Amino acid sequence: MEQRINVFEKGQNAIKSLYGLGGYLAKSTIEQSLLNLIYFRVSQINGCAYCLDMHSKDLRVKGETEQRLYGLNAWRDAPFYTDRERAALAWAEDVTDIIGSRVSDAVYEQARAQFSEEELIDLTMGVIAINTYNRLNVAFRTTAGGYKPGQHAA
Repeated sequence: MEQRINVFEKGQNAIKSLYGLGGYLAKSTIEQSLLNLIYFRVSQINGCAYCLDMHSKDLRVKGETEQRLYGLNAWRDAPFYTDRERAALAWAEDVTDIIGSRVSDAVYEQARAQFSEEELIDLTMGVIAINTYNRLNVAFRTTAGGYKPGQHAA
């Protein structure tokens, strides 16, 4: 697969706002490990090879286990995710797939039991951010494999 456009090089002006959102999320009260797990899961859903490469490397460097990364696609049946992580994963999936399912009341209630209103807004902004990056990378076929951990750190 050949890269169409290097969006990070040619689209710097267009994606500056995303960098600002990333900086905001880096200072959010949501744990960075949880945001990174969400970024990885949403990237699985969207089939974004670049983001999967990037977030798997960043998660591993920060101590995430291979077991949890390999099991993430089946998080509902795997015993090694916390209630807070499960609520965030369910929320991220529903927010990502709004055409297929909408965000259900049950998922909202599960999320509200684990997150304050401000945290839930920040979590949603994280889901929006990774969905945007996924769509840019998929549309322009950003080449996966060359990412170095921390390369895009805010």
